[in-house]
Amino acid sequence: MLKVDLTYVGQHIDEKAGNRLIKRIGEAHKGLKEGSLPGNAFRGWLDLPNTMEPEVDKIQTVAKRLAEKNDVLLVIGIGGSYLGAKAAIEALRPYFSTDKKLEVIFVGNHISSEYMADLRDYLKEKSFAINVISKSGTTTEPALAFRVFKALLEEKVGEDEARQRIVATTDKEKGALRQLAEEKGYDTFVIPDDVGGRYSVLTAVGLLPIACAGIDIDAMLKGAKQAAVDFDVVSEDNPVYRYVMARNALYEQGKKIEMFVHYEPKLQYFSEWWKQLFGESEGKDNKGLFISSAGFTTDLHSLGQYIQEGERHLFETVVNINEPLRDFTVSKTDENLDNLNYLSGMSVDAINKQAMQGTLLAHMDGGAPSIVINIERMDARHFGYLVYFFELGCALSGHVLEVNPFNQPGVEAYKENMFALLEKPGFEDKTKAIKKRLKKTRG
Repeated sequence: MLKVDLTYVGQHIDEKAGNRLIKRIGEAHKGLKEGSLPGNAFRGWLDLPNTMEPEVDKIQTVAKRLAEKNDVLLVIGIGGSYLGAKAAIEALRPYFSTDKKLEVIFVGNHISSEYMADLRDYLKEKSFAINVISKSGTTTEPALAFRVFKALLEEKVGEDEARQRIVATTDKEKGALRQLAEEKGYDTFVIPDDVGGRYSVLTAVGLLPIACAGIDIDAMLKGAKQAAVDFDVVSEDNPVYRYVMARNALYEQGKKIEMFVHYEPKLQYFSEWWKQLFGESEGKDNKGLFISSAGFTTDLHSLGQYIQEGERHLFETVVNINEPLRDFTVSKTDENLDNLNYLSGMSVDAINKQAMQGTLLAHMDGGAPSIVINIERMDARHFGYLVYFFELGCALSGHVLEVNPFNQPGVEAYKENMFALLEKPGFEDKTKAIKKRLKKTRG
């Protein structure tokens, strides 16, 4: 179902270095399964394709109820609490749809007053429900959005009806959101203690919004389950091993930037999910590739010059979908003013594939190698398969890099400064210090 092609990496991988890395990856894989490596308490995602099966019926039942009564589902969350679901919905729903499926809108992943004000106006004429996703219930961005839109919902339909339209995905027993959910009687789903946010797309965190969008979550889990079987082998031919080996070999040789590239716009948010997965997992201890992304051929008209001839510090990881779900051929015209008759009879996807092939060759020749990940098609089953591929690859790569791929100690720094500037109770000393620092800087 998936193949990793290293043709376009070319001479950049030394055989001796590759063999050394494959050995380290095998050792990391063994340690990951045994739970003997840092972060072993957060390995629950390894078994999600099996452990989530009993919850599928409840998720689908709640999704059906929400879809029957509402026009919009408002998903409130940030980071891993929204990116996986957003990636799946963007990748698996038609670009333009006239069906009556529930519209899924995301909020709480930023602090934009304009966005929230416009959304409030939009929802005033809509029947909507809320899925609020937060382990603690106090993370600033989603907590603020929930406060705003919970009030709007209660104003529109009353507190009693609002209780039936709010679903909380949160900690199983503690936290502000858990307490509120129990007091109000909201439907709830659990964020597993042993699954970090960026690995949570195959939990209720991702599966409920995905199901509400009309996507087959059972097929998605089956795809991930197949991936778990396919990749549970210690071998240099394991596609996960090949990917992890190649990206680490290139990193050791001075390629400091990995650019996720797709040739299908529906993968834009998959690339955003991928960036969080690898950036938050590996970027610590002053180590790790800088994670970026691009959509070709669009970005070849903006970034193409730099990729081709700029500093030689990057490589690409290209996800290629072999078979589009829809395609059509180019027609011939009598006037041929655009000089495109030479393409008549060809499918649009075939043209896209040749653009990809030409780009791969040009970038390889220019010293920007590419790892190509080929997947048959982009449906729910293959989406689940690809998610598991990258999650396992990220975990193994982090351990090869000798960092804990399941923590994120650095993300608290901006929060402490923000709380101090907002004069949050308990941050008085920090507030004084930071204001003094800013005054000195501006003076």
